[in-house]
Amino acid sequence: MERVARALWLRSPGCAEIRDVTLPEPGADDVVVRALCSGVSRGTESLVFRGGVPRSQHGLMRAPFQEGDFPAPVKYGYLSVGVVEEGPARLAGRTVFCLYPHQSRYVVPAAAVTPVPDSVPAGRAVLAGTVETAVNALWDAAPLVGDRIAVVGGGMVGASVAALLARFPGVRLQLVDSDPARARVAAALGVDFTLPGDALDGCDLVVHASASEAGLTRALELLAPEGTVLELSWYGDRRVAVPLGEAFHSRRLVLRGSQVGTVSPARAARRSYADRLALSLDLLADPAFDALVTGECVFEELPSVLPRIASGDLPGLCHRVRYDAAP
Repeated sequence: MERVARALWLRSPGCAEIRDVTLPEPGADDVVVRALCSGVSRGTESLVFRGGVPRSQHGLMRAPFQEGDFPAPVKYGYLSVGVVEEGPARLAGRTVFCLYPHQSRYVVPAAAVTPVPDSVPAGRAVLAGTVETAVNALWDAAPLVGDRIAVVGGGMVGASVAALLARFPGVRLQLVDSDPARARVAAALGVDFTLPGDALDGCDLVVHASASEAGLTRALELLAPEGTVLELSWYGDRRVAVPLGEAFHSRRLVLRGSQVGTVSPARAARRSYADRLALSLDLLADPAFDALVTGECVFEELPSVLPRIASGDLPGLCHRVRYDAAP
């Protein structure tokens, strides 16, 4: 029996469409997954949507099950949650997370899916990839008890980092964003919120995730001498000016990059990619993370929703996609 599905493709920069696809016959070590929901990773997928992935990064930016090539046509995405319809007995009927594009059904190796804990609703599990980025960032940053910390940029990644840092004992933590509406998200996460001009300085650590030049500048300004900015923003093909003059050297400041494509060197000898993702799913048992899902649509609406997300006309954090009626 022929297996069919529906998949989102970027036909050309700024133009998405849903296509019929025929699934391959699953092998003995494969699973067939029926999608329940997926998440739109706003920053990265908006960059892909507008064709802004630099040529030098085409290889590094490939998603695990991407088809096509940048800038287009390309099938892209990596926050999918579904139910295993066929596969090994240990996975059959289980809700799983997979780094797969927006597609109603798909066939992947069983090793490519991670069971979602019973304590985590499927609709919240779409955040696993974003929380995984936050976990890796904190492995890189290694915050200490009692640190003075700011997270500049309250998007999906910044809010996820703040949610995890809120669990650290004794820290002074602020979520810093120029959008006053992010105060509601911060309150739901149990984190103090402030506008950039009111943020407390003297920070041991600032995590920057605003993807803006102004945000990076403010992050450096908030540091105490010998403090560190951990840079999580992805700028794509945009150039940004970094203020490395004035007191940058005399205050011995550190600007360090972090990227989820590699397990942090601080844990790489003892943790695998699978360990990191499983940990991220376990952390999502906290219902506070529901505050990061701020919009929803059905799969058939996604081609018309993506342009609004990419342009900023539809603001928010994670946009969830439902597959209720998709074949």
